[in-house]
Amino acid sequence: MKIRNKIALIYTTITATLFLTVFISIFYFANQYKEKEFYQRLRERANIAAQTLLEEDEVNASIYNEIRDKHLQALPDERELIIPVEELNVKNNLDYATDLSPEFIDEILRNGYAESENIDFYSVGIFYDDNQGDFIVVISATDKYGAAKLDNLNKTMFVAFLASLGVIFIVGIYYSHQVLKPISTITKEVNNIRASNLHLRLPAVGKKDELVELAITFNNMLDRLETSFEIQSNFVSNASHELKNPLTVILGEAEVALKKERSSMEYVQALSTIEKEAQRLDYLVDSLLRMAQTEYDNKGLIIEEIRIDELVIDVKEDAIKHFPNNKISLDLDGLPEEEEQIIIQGNRSLIRMVLSNIIGNACKFSENKEVKIKLSATQRDISIVITDQGVGIPDNELKNIYEPFFRASNVRSFKGFGIGLPMAQKIIRIHGGQLVVHSTEGIGTIATITLPNARQAVSIAR
Repeated sequence: MKIRNKIALIYTTITATLFLTVFISIFYFANQYKEKEFYQRLRERANIAAQTLLEEDEVNASIYNEIRDKHLQALPDERELIIPVEELNVKNNLDYATDLSPEFIDEILRNGYAESENIDFYSVGIFYDDNQGDFIVVISATDKYGAAKLDNLNKTMFVAFLASLGVIFIVGIYYSHQVLKPISTITKEVNNIRASNLHLRLPAVGKKDELVELAITFNNMLDRLETSFEIQSNFVSNASHELKNPLTVILGEAEVALKKERSSMEYVQALSTIEKEAQRLDYLVDSLLRMAQTEYDNKGLIIEEIRIDELVIDVKEDAIKHFPNNKISLDLDGLPEEEEQIIIQGNRSLIRMVLSNIIGNACKFSENKEVKIKLSATQRDISIVITDQGVGIPDNELKNIYEPFFRASNVRSFKGFGIGLPMAQKIIRIHGGQLVVHSTEGIGTIATITLPNARQAVSIAR
């Protein structure tokens, strides 16, 4: 059975139970009111009967009979019974009323009033004190009209109950369809996502309900998948492209040096070039291996505590080796004395890749101008601000920097390798942080990375 049908069935059952409870309550109170009203009518008739039959010596009985016939409608199976108390022997003689129980007669004598019911036949008895003596007056009748009204009410409620079941089920089907419609949309969107379009995301807008949380969870999963795919893709492309250039130089220098005898100085120059390119090759291989060796365990990404200042210092040292002519300054004055405020929870390899990419780009595009790295921390966040004096990014292209494979028009002449800003943004977002880039063409770029510290206990999707 589909979930929508289950929801409709449960909704119908609950609502039908509620309706049934209401209808039973209506029947119960209607029956109570019917009996109370009929007993009241019988009591009034008992009083009138007593006055009509027992006060003939004081008032004209014909007047009471006229009032009775004119204003009181005869009841079905109506019976009147007047019993002198002095002639009544409750224990031995009930010839006056063989269908009246001793308890009923006894209650009249004790309380002055009694009621009795036998199926639909009702009796009311009163004690009447007259100048001729004491009497018991009993009026009995069948409440056919009340029973008919109650029967009509039962039929009406039964029809209404059956009709409401149909309406409720239809409403339940419609309501369940509306409730599950976003899930159907999510299913359709997820089925459209393939390895070739992992950049697509589910819409996660509207009220912060469970469905929005489900869409956000799917999007986080897609972020991790896309990041993994891009890491593998970049590894292959970088391995083929970046390793080719230094290998070409090394092979070219060796081939030229070996073609004929050279002077000692020429051999030294050739070997120096080979050494320089070999160092570059070593750095590239090390960088690519770090990209490929994103740490996973059997639960997913390895999440550990990372002291961010130590990681930034390591990345800075690597950048100095790769860009020896660039000046990189590190400002740690904004860091607090409390160590816990500069520790984050995350995957070391991924965070290192982000820092390596952004600091490397700053060095590359600044053309040997100073690159500044500033660390600061608050009670909640850690900020890493990387400022360069490079070529900058045109204003009309700044909005596109997080798109996959986008390169600004003024950096096409620069060779590059790394994971790029789109992947850097995804990695930072997985860690609950933000990456914001401000840039002015011809002046430089400021990249600000903000990450929550370990105290915030941010849940990182693994």
